[in-house]
Amino acid sequence: MSEFVDYLHEVFVLFGTIYSRRMFGGYGVYHNDLMFALVANDVLYLKADSESSPYFEKSGSSQFEYIKNGKKVKMSYYMAPEEIFDDPDEANVWAVRAYDAAVRSRNPGKKKTVERM
Repeated sequence: MSEFVDYLHEVFVLFGTIYSRRMFGGYGVYHNDLMFALVANDVLYLKADSESSPYFEKSGSSQFEYIKNGKKVKMSYYMAPEEIFDDPDEANVWAVRAYDAAVRSRNPGKKKTVERM
C-alpha cells in the first residue's frame, strides 16, 4: 500500500470508514463496499456523474483518462480538488458527492441517495 493511499484515511476521517484495493497499477477506494474514488500515480480521483460533474468542472478538476489501443478513454472520475487535503469538512463534502454518484451509477434511474454508515 502506498503512503498516499494510507493518508486518505486521515483525509476522509469525517466521511467514515474507507478501504482500498489494488487494481490496474493503482487503487480503488471504497466505502460500504462501493468504489467512490481511485488513485493512479498517487493522484486521487473522485467518482462523478451528470449531477456532480459540474462541481468538478467549476473547481477546475480534470477528468481521469488513459490510453487504450491508441485512443484516449475518459472515465467518470475527476481529480480531487486540492482543498480537501487541508480541510476535513471539505473532504467530507466531496466524498459524499462521489459516493452518491457511485450509488446512482449502481442504480441508474434512481436519484435518491443512500444513507451512509
